[in-house]
Amino acid sequence: MNAKSAISKEIFAPHDERMLGAVQVKRRTKKKIPFLATGGQGEYLTYICLSVTNKKPAQASITKVKQFEGSTSFVRRTQWMLEQLRQVNGIDPNRDSPEFDLLFENAFDQWVASTASEKCTFFQVLHHTCQRYLTDKKPEFINCQSKIMGGNSILHSAADSVTSAVQKASQALNERGERLGRAEEKTEELRNSAQQFAETAHKVRFWWDK
Repeated sequence: MNAKSAISKEIFAPHDERMLGAVQVKRRTKKKIPFLATGGQGEYLTYICLSVTNKKPAQASITKVKQFEGSTSFVRRTQWMLEQLRQVNGIDPNRDSPEFDLLFENAFDQWVASTASEKCTFFQVLHHTCQRYLTDKKPEFINCQSKIMGGNSILHSAADSVTSAVQKASQALNERGERLGRAEEKTEELRNSAQQFAETAHKVRFWWDK
């Protein structure tokens, strides 16, 4: 089981939550700590996770999860409701960059993702989640690549393709219907002509027999 699957199972599932996405990060700048207590827990890995509750109305949140060196378990740290997110900064809209900033009501963190692609995937899920679960004020996404803002671009492309196919099929059916309509009109004309011919022939035969 990979780390993200383990986090989902260990941290979120017991609280009836679904993890939508996660990105492994490191701080871009060291936090200034005025006093460092002894007996720290050592090195650790940090994950920024996006989750949503299963119960209705669904509530989305962003959680900082850590895994300390020498431990196989994960620890839930700070958690923010998605409504508290004010700004998502992708740092550079012109290139794939692993760096990003998250600004909350009461916190500001500068991160570096393990890879640029992992950051991109997380941003796509985050943007989509904001659009889906936030009805009022949504966070500002700045310095983000267009592919990030179009987190459902693949789905949109597929939908466009299906729509186009339906339109073409509808047009073909309409054209076919028009052709069938014209054919039916011609058939009706021929039927009427044949009927008139038959009636005329019958009258002629009746007159001839007399």
